[in-house]
Amino acid sequence: MQIVALAGGVGAGKFLRGVDRAFPGELTTVVVNTGDDIVIHGLHVSPDLDSVCYWLAGLMDRERGWGRADETFNAMDAMRSSGAIDAWFNLGDRDLATHVLRTQLLHEGRTLTRATSEVRSTLFGLATDVVPMTDDTVTTRIDVFDAAGEPLDLHFQEYWVKRHAQDPVKGVRFEGIERAAPAPGVLDAIAGTDVLLVCPSNPVVSIGPILSVPGVREAVAARSGPVVGVSPIVGGAPLAGMADKLMPVAGMEVSALGAARGYRDLLSGWVIDERDRDSASRIADELGVRVAVTDTVMRDDEVAAAVARTAVELVS
Repeated sequence: MQIVALAGGVGAGKFLRGVDRAFPGELTTVVVNTGDDIVIHGLHVSPDLDSVCYWLAGLMDRERGWGRADETFNAMDAMRSSGAIDAWFNLGDRDLATHVLRTQLLHEGRTLTRATSEVRSTLFGLATDVVPMTDDTVTTRIDVFDAAGEPLDLHFQEYWVKRHAQDPVKGVRFEGIERAAPAPGVLDAIAGTDVLLVCPSNPVVSIGPILSVPGVREAVAARSGPVVGVSPIVGGAPLAGMADKLMPVAGMEVSALGAARGYRDLLSGWVIDERDRDSASRIADELGVRVAVTDTVMRDDEVAAAVARTAVELVS
């Protein structure tokens, strides 16, 4: 069996660890959001690509949920102590090697797809193909009001990391999306896989950008095989992140049903948490999909593997 996943963020990383554990060697491709990408201190940082690689390689920091385990931040400390560098985006010392290699490869003329392939094989030895959603520049922008009520146009990382998602949001957009093309192999992977998984990621700014790349949503909708997702919303709230702040702006209810509606006409199956059991029949009836109810709070790899098995077996 071949499994392909659409992914972004920490929830995806945890889940993909489970998929790899439950179905060894069958996770062939992970298509990852790059709307969060940003240039920091001259380095091209791809947070979601890196998160997926770190989790699959077993190098992630489980406590923080992001970055590498046993990380130090000497470079950041030195920048901040200089008083001359605004080091608001934390890059660990080991993490820096990932960004330096990616940036070097891009400067040498590699596409982001080629650079990602070399990073994941050279640094992490991963067999699973981790690919960006596009080689073109797409940037998630968040339109907010600041404390004085003035409108601000923020890069997603400025909104989330620098300003801690405290600003009221009035809009989300993917700058450059209309000119973007799917990265090489993305459409073929979506069409040809036995099972397509939608990871429990933020439906607005993690999976949303992937499906907004021209041709991708259409490819998912045209699949003859099953598409199954795991709800990122548990008991009416995200386990992490800011989905509850962004889903209403996108016209989505913050619930397991609301998240599933974002993938209307794409899903064959939807996995929800036990705390949302009461909504299972409504999801099934409204969206015409199979629904499985299980413990989706992935405290460890064993639970993540169980969630993965539930998802795949639901539509197999």
